[in-house]
Amino acid sequence: MGDYEQFIVNIKRKTGIDLSKYKEAQMKRRLTSLYEKKGCRSFKDFFDLMNADANLLNEFLDRMTINVSEFYRNAKRWETLEKKIFPRLLSENKRLKIWSAACSTGEEPYTTAMVLSSYLPLSQISIVATDLDANAIQKAKRGVYSERSLAEVPSEKKRQFFTKEGDFYTVSEEVKRTVTFRKQDLLADRFDSGFDLIICRNVMIYFTEEAKDQLYKKFSAALRRGGVLFVGSTEQIFNPAEYGFEAEDTFFYRKTN
Repeated sequence: MGDYEQFIVNIKRKTGIDLSKYKEAQMKRRLTSLYEKKGCRSFKDFFDLMNADANLLNEFLDRMTINVSEFYRNAKRWETLEKKIFPRLLSENKRLKIWSAACSTGEEPYTTAMVLSSYLPLSQISIVATDLDANAIQKAKRGVYSERSLAEVPSEKKRQFFTKEGDFYTVSEEVKRTVTFRKQDLLADRFDSGFDLIICRNVMIYFTEEAKDQLYKKFSAALRRGGVLFVGSTEQIFNPAEYGFEAEDTFFYRKTN
């Protein structure tokens, strides 16, 4: 068994995370740069070092999960959610069940709450947000962001939902209360069901085709009929009917059965 293949086995045994479901070339490149920075010469050395250093294990998880996010990322898609998708969903169900999957440091679920607040009071909005990275979840719960993260936020929303403190912006407590954060491995863990909206953006690009197929089936099963899967701008599903979906708009897929 090769060095990286043994590393996959060791990581799954230690953390439960299956690196074989991630695109190998991308993952190896990302992790090699980290282990070389730590003075390691192989994945075996890297794993041994992680076993002795919990901080390095956390750094590995951060590097593996690529926590790159911002509010209103690809703003036109959020406009579609606000003007087209939410009105239709709310006409069918006034209390929406929403899940932000692979939520990173919280910008996505908080954006969802801000967009939905055009129709509902924040006190009536409830969003589940999950991520594999416990450190990212802690940052999300704090709700403190750099100005760069807010570049796409409409000015009225920035005034309404953020407080500036020095060089950083803090999300309002009212928005924070709309989101419940939990740790979850999309590939290994079971999903809840009956969702009206699942948002999973800019994550699938890191998975193998087999893992994507598995996830689309799980997302479909987790949605109610008429529910919507909202994906990232590089993640168009080319065979939506195979998963019981039809395109409702670009990057929005409605469950049909």
